[in-house]
Amino acid sequence: MNPRFSFAIIRDSGMRSVARLVLLLTTALLISACASNKGQEEVLAEEIYYENARSALNAGNFNEAETNLDALETYYPFGRYAEQAQLDLIYARYQNLDLEGARAAADRFLRLNPQSEHADYALYMRGLASYNLDIGLGARYLPIEIEARDPGEQRQAFQDFSTLLDRYPSSRFAPDARQRMIAVRNRLAHLELMAAQYYISREAFVAANARARYLVENFPSSPPVEEGLIILAETFRFLDLKKGASDAIATLKQNFPESDAFNQSGEFESDVLQREDRSLASVITFGLMGDE
Repeated sequence: MNPRFSFAIIRDSGMRSVARLVLLLTTALLISACASNKGQEEVLAEEIYYENARSALNAGNFNEAETNLDALETYYPFGRYAEQAQLDLIYARYQNLDLEGARAAADRFLRLNPQSEHADYALYMRGLASYNLDIGLGARYLPIEIEARDPGEQRQAFQDFSTLLDRYPSSRFAPDARQRMIAVRNRLAHLELMAAQYYISREAFVAANARARYLVENFPSSPPVEEGLIILAETFRFLDLKKGASDAIATLKQNFPESDAFNQSGEFESDVLQREDRSLASVITFGLMGDE
């Protein structure tokens, strides 16, 4: 075979291989580019996102509003609608029952706009989200006692509303925040009363005394205080702490002179420490399973 001819065959074969490789790479790049363009959404003008969001909010379509507000923040974080969009996002998430998202949006607004004239609204909405966060769908539709809920979120709501009243006492949201603080205070006080009553049922009178004392000292103007003072007096008596019992009875008489704990002669006469059956089975099962 002619060496020159043999080299030409090899060279042509190599060039064809290179050409095929280039073609394959080009095709792959084109396919990739097409797929990328297909998945890429068209970025709209700032005004269009904002108007779409406002229209959706007015129509009660909070999912659509949230989508447009998120896009507005993503593509125009420093645009002329940025601050209003952040406020609207708090509202949209709250109305969409995304309470954690609403609280996060409020936190972000306060971090980015600490001097905003609308900071009181963000604080109010953050408190409102916390106020309702531990309710959940179950408590909305089932007979679950609100007072028996985990108090963690309630304490956070109380703090948010308290911050609002401290910083913006003349805010138009202040009256509602103040009323919600009272409601939270009463719920927390009732939780302490329930705890004291539980300890009484277990004959843990020292623990019951401690919870009643915490109730009286920290929630002095709440409705459960009367019962708390009665428990305080009774447990002090049981523990043979006469000074504590005397002080609790005096405070009860001063603040609740018509209490049922006083007899017709005005003497303290109450027996909230009703002894329960303390059999071994009852102790082991925490009283959840009765004796046969």
